[in-house]
Amino acid sequence: MIKELIQLDRILFDSYKTKIISADEAALLIPDKAVVGASGFTKAGDSKSVLPAFAKRAKEEEIAITLITGASLGHTTDADLAANHALIRRMPFQADGTLRKSINDYQVKYVDQHLSETVEQLICGHIAPVDIAIIEASSVDENGNIYPTTSIGNSAFFAASAKKIIIEINTLVPKNFIGIHDNTVPNSYPDRDVINIHTPTDRIGTPYISIDPEKVIGVVFTDILDQPAVIAEPDEKTTAISKHLLNFFEKEVQNGKLTYALLPLQAGIGKVANAVLTGFKGSNFKNLTMYSEVLQDSTFELIDSGNMDFASGSSITVTESCYTNLLNNFEKYKDKLILRPQNISNAPEVIRRLGIIGINTAIEFDIYGNVNSTHIGGNKMMNGIGGSGDFARNAYLSIFVTQAASKENNISHVLPMVSHVDHTEHDVDILVTDQGLADLRGLAPRERAEVIIENCVHPDYKEEIRDYFERAKQRGGHTPHIMEEAFKFHVRFNETKSMKK
Repeated sequence: MIKELIQLDRILFDSYKTKIISADEAALLIPDKAVVGASGFTKAGDSKSVLPAFAKRAKEEEIAITLITGASLGHTTDADLAANHALIRRMPFQADGTLRKSINDYQVKYVDQHLSETVEQLICGHIAPVDIAIIEASSVDENGNIYPTTSIGNSAFFAASAKKIIIEINTLVPKNFIGIHDNTVPNSYPDRDVINIHTPTDRIGTPYISIDPEKVIGVVFTDILDQPAVIAEPDEKTTAISKHLLNFFEKEVQNGKLTYALLPLQAGIGKVANAVLTGFKGSNFKNLTMYSEVLQDSTFELIDSGNMDFASGSSITVTESCYTNLLNNFEKYKDKLILRPQNISNAPEVIRRLGIIGINTAIEFDIYGNVNSTHIGGNKMMNGIGGSGDFARNAYLSIFVTQAASKENNISHVLPMVSHVDHTEHDVDILVTDQGLADLRGLAPRERAEVIIENCVHPDYKEEIRDYFERAKQRGGHTPHIMEEAFKFHVRFNETKSMKK
């Protein structure tokens, strides 16, 4: 009884109290072939009860949905949905091994989108409209509006546009976890207004997601926390990458191009980007700000160290210890954070206006600066492009980082030609590996190749890549290539499991 009263205390809108159902009951409300828009952005704020219950239902029934989220989901949700053949189509991002296999086996149709584009395509009717929205919340106010948890992603638009809504209230998220969200839904064309954000601290929306109470068909309680992020400690390679980048920023300051506050930072998710940001701790760079998608452990480390003043993102994806610290000390961080819808956090208009320094991770890049961030060997999807393209195309500085070689140096991440292009040479300014940094600004293709080969290639591959470039130049052309040899590193790896001669 006491537990039930505590749960009901999270619902201040009386009519919702009559709609409380179990996760299994909610799963029965999702029809076959429905388009479901669910909260969740890189494991944060996702559906932890209803979607898993639907996956369990699909194990017994022949039923499947199109699932649209903000980004990847936590725990085993994507895996269970894929394993039980509960997915027809999935977008715009994922990071699960089981789902990845289903995508590459073409059992699930995967639409890999720029994260800023999903809402735009829904508004324009380019993709099917959302039938049911499933949104995680910490509480509901007296008007029926919902307070999101650790992410917003596409939730605000899903709630506004869906025919029906299921609210999933997470009782492990403190009720005071409010005040950091800034929700807004864009108008349709041609009545689109400007996004009036001039600094990372600006707010343009409301701290809650406004919904039509008549659309709510169920309220489900859950008591499962976000799946913790797994962040590897900085190693020799990621530390080297960080040092190269910090030295570059120092030179930019010395040349009068930047101050020690830099410009707002964006960093992709993962160990390399997280390690690069951690490198700012204890550096000369102060009063830093962030306008990004995902706030990781490094964000909070920099706030704690005094190097960072403010961070704006769309989700908080952190390790268990960082998550506990955030919840226990929420008032300390509350005025230093904003979470926004991803069509705002990744809006090209805002990225260009604020002069974002974008730092994203490459799977591989080539000697002319083209970047592959999605495909292994040119044909197998890894995770997806995420928001890297939103920032790369529009940033003040577009930076991509990766190790020069991996797997006992049997794989070179710098190649004559990438096996798949996500970011063309036109969108890339700086490339960094543990070997060094290549500043490509203002350089023609042949000049780019010179600095990339000299600074970024692993020693085991430098001589062969240099030889390729020299012979390609003899054939002429603005961007010299030997087409019959351009993918020889990939072909060699497929045959011998090593790119080395």
